[in-house]
Amino acid sequence: MEIIELLKNLKTQSIHGDLEIEINQIQFDSRKIAKNDAYVALKGTVADGHQFIKQAIQDGAKLIVCEKLPVFLESHITYIQVEDTAQALGKLAGNFYGNPSKKLKLIGVTGTNGKTTVVTILYKLFKKLGYNVGLISTIHNKIKSRIYPSTHTTPNPVELNRLLAEMVKKRCTHVFMEVSSHAIVQKRIEGLHFKGGVFTNISHDHLDYHGTFSDYIRAKKGFFDILPHTSFALVNQDDKRGLVMLQNCKAKHVTFSMKSMSDYKVRIMDSSFEGMQLQIEEKHNEKINGKETWTKLIGNFNAYNLLTVYAVAMLLEEDEDEILTELSNIKGVNGRFQRYTSSLGVHTIVDYAHTPDALENVLKTISEIKKPHQNLITVVGCGGNRDKTKRPEMAKIAANYSDWSIFTSDNPRTEKPKAIIKDMLEGVKDVDCSKYQTIILRKEAIERACSMAQKDDIILVAGKGHETYQEINGERFDFDDRVILKESLE
Repeated sequence: MEIIELLKNLKTQSIHGDLEIEINQIQFDSRKIAKNDAYVALKGTVADGHQFIKQAIQDGAKLIVCEKLPVFLESHITYIQVEDTAQALGKLAGNFYGNPSKKLKLIGVTGTNGKTTVVTILYKLFKKLGYNVGLISTIHNKIKSRIYPSTHTTPNPVELNRLLAEMVKKRCTHVFMEVSSHAIVQKRIEGLHFKGGVFTNISHDHLDYHGTFSDYIRAKKGFFDILPHTSFALVNQDDKRGLVMLQNCKAKHVTFSMKSMSDYKVRIMDSSFEGMQLQIEEKHNEKINGKETWTKLIGNFNAYNLLTVYAVAMLLEEDEDEILTELSNIKGVNGRFQRYTSSLGVHTIVDYAHTPDALENVLKTISEIKKPHQNLITVVGCGGNRDKTKRPEMAKIAANYSDWSIFTSDNPRTEKPKAIIKDMLEGVKDVDCSKYQTIILRKEAIERACSMAQKDDIILVAGKGHETYQEINGERFDFDDRVILKESLE
């Protein structure tokens, strides 16, 4: 593609050089530069890409996009100066791949909890409704039925537009993607055209990156600030920050809830370990229409998730009865309240809950459904090199809701597991010490829980969910909570 085509709708401060040069690929990692590539110099948290401009040119780059021009400009190189290279990268990538998001019904879902479940169920639902569908999620990316590995919740702009272009090529009509707070701040979604944006909830998480809770909220709101008037903004009204997301948002405002009046509302009529009977109400022209449906999923959080999916499908003008019929048959998401009962009658649940709010939601759900004779054993840890302030909170929540808790490792990364668990123990100083124990090795912790459990007891293993590894000192080792549980019990 010629540079002049690449620059469409891009605000530039200055241009130096030939605009008719053909560009092979866009790169922001100087180590990946090949002949005739464009190099976008990003200012990262660790290094400033401007330091590698000279090396990028030596490796074959023909176009340099930067915020600050080098002192000496090479005559055979084209330089584009912009105010913000992170912002420019998204628009350049969109232009390079033909702005694929304009050709798709792209729905972005953001929030602390529920993103993966919502986009995955939307993907499953719209496949059942007969569409070619794309999925961009924490677990994996999908184009129709083909799976592509996922390294980030939301990919970088070049990878994201490449994926979307492939989806257009494969004749996808709808794409459901998770939008992380990191991606919003780092402008990975810059230049994308969203048909709708969804806010699930917000609670304590990622403060190691954002610094303060206010900054975290501001990051989420940044997604809704960029939605155009032609899209919709669907937010959880029960979350007190839900309506904050709609402030100064140009998109159509739509709300959902369980506890308050809203455009879409859900009630749990009946609940057990087998599923829930839900009543979903929709406010239309001041009239409220209500319909009931059965789901195999359980828990208040899943009632919210299913209501969110229903609302998105209705906003995309799908048939109400078809939506409810298909939702009643859809199973859960791997690693999200994933259940298994052993031959000896021990019930196990594996869940990705790695925030205080998510852990409390899961434990509340189990506590409300379990019988008096059933004991609940929780195995939980906290990740290393992440927000330390949530560690004592999670331990306290586990101890409060469980008969016994085992605190263990969960991706310690470069931190000492003992130090992480020590932080967790600060939250249980006032708890009877017979209710919890610490076992550093996660496999041993799960095995201990299994040896403690009697028939009908429930074991919750929280924190890793779908993950199939433990990250220790920069290395990933094979580890799957679900496999360890089954092997230990059977």
